[in-house]
Amino acid sequence: MEAPSYPVNPAAIRLSALTKQIQQVIDGVFGLQTFWIIADITNHTYKSQGNYHYFELVEKEQSSSKIVARIAGRAWGNACVHISNFERTTGQQFKNDINVLIQVAVQYSTAFGLQLNLLDIDTNFTLGLFEQQRKYTIARLLAENPGFIQLSGTQFITRNNQLPLSRVIQRIAVISSATSAGYQDFRHTLDHNSFGYRFEVDDYFSMVQGESNAKQFLARLIEVFESDRKYDALFIIRGGGSQTDFLIFDNYELSRAIAKFPIPVITGIGHQKNETIADLMAHTATKTPTKAAELILAHNRAFEELLIGIQKMMLIKTFQLINHYKDRLAHLNQVTIHTTRNLLHEHHRSILQLSGLVLTNPRIIISNKRKDLSNLTGNIHAYSRMYFTNKRGYIGHFKSVVRLMSPQNILNKGFAILKVNGKIVSDTATIETGTLLTIATANAEIKTIVESKNEIDGKEFNV
Repeated sequence: MEAPSYPVNPAAIRLSALTKQIQQVIDGVFGLQTFWIIADITNHTYKSQGNYHYFELVEKEQSSSKIVARIAGRAWGNACVHISNFERTTGQQFKNDINVLIQVAVQYSTAFGLQLNLLDIDTNFTLGLFEQQRKYTIARLLAENPGFIQLSGTQFITRNNQLPLSRVIQRIAVISSATSAGYQDFRHTLDHNSFGYRFEVDDYFSMVQGESNAKQFLARLIEVFESDRKYDALFIIRGGGSQTDFLIFDNYELSRAIAKFPIPVITGIGHQKNETIADLMAHTATKTPTKAAELILAHNRAFEELLIGIQKMMLIKTFQLINHYKDRLAHLNQVTIHTTRNLLHEHHRSILQLSGLVLTNPRIIISNKRKDLSNLTGNIHAYSRMYFTNKRGYIGHFKSVVRLMSPQNILNKGFAILKVNGKIVSDTATIETGTLLTIATANAEIKTIVESKNEIDGKEFNV
């Protein structure tokens, strides 16, 4: 059975003939030209088998985001190499919703229609957008928050970086990704520190890359604030990554919250080049999570060394005081003995002279000398009594000082001496659970075994 035939309009032409004419016109106008255009990428697809990128280029109104222009695009061959270089240089993946400056050629295919072939992509344009957005965010932070963000020269002054750090950092909150290698490095450095410091760490896990996750990160920050826990510091931890991975830390709301946060914020975001805005707003910025952990250890070690220095100074001053009064007491004892001996010798000579006179003129001399002797004896008794009374007072005073400073008297006041293996222990870091201790009190020595050991909160020190 034959197919039915229909009347054909003599003016009709085939579609391929029309598209061929369109192709010839477009090639005639655009065939040898290339154009640099700014557009957004959408509907992107990458075919790895043929190394092809398919996408659409769109332009939107800034006020309403309404699309005012749209055209299909593709890239292959050398253009794909340029895209790979772009991703490596900027850290920005070639994907939907990015704004790019690209070089294109207009092409019309009778089979696929009108499209733009990507020839090259400008990395500096994209990097410039990042920097432009960063400058805009910093300017907005300064303009809208003068109460807690100011710029002094090149230094940002924020409420957070003016907070004092605790003398000892022990209770900390950490915002990081649970799977971050940087977070694992941070915890390993804290948990295996050579000083034996122990920390209370509360984790607040969140996504830490991609600007779209800024709200989730900000929610973790608010959660730390509302926990009512008295943290010594909040640490923001992230491993390394590309430049776009750090865009979350240039977010306006997040940076503003860090600047006014009432707990010192220490960052260890893992970048080696430019600082993020979060770094600028925080109390202290470090380059890596490991550096952030080392900062805590160095801070606590400085306080410990200060205490050790004070302890040594107190011991030195105590020994110096004891030696001073010991030497002074010995000197006073020698002065007393020497003065008493001289006094006795002087009166002995007087008696000898008197006896000589008595022998030469018995009656007169004896009568006069009796009076003199009586007066002299009275004077001697009075002087000796007063002299020895004063010296006994001095001796009693220095005996009291010696008794007060004696180790036995200190023990009598309730203090005790700790000994391990017969040696006095002043540093409890060497005492572990199960250690046999000898406790020396005022009247006994007690042997005991350590069942537990609790560190003293660093805030209880008053230096």
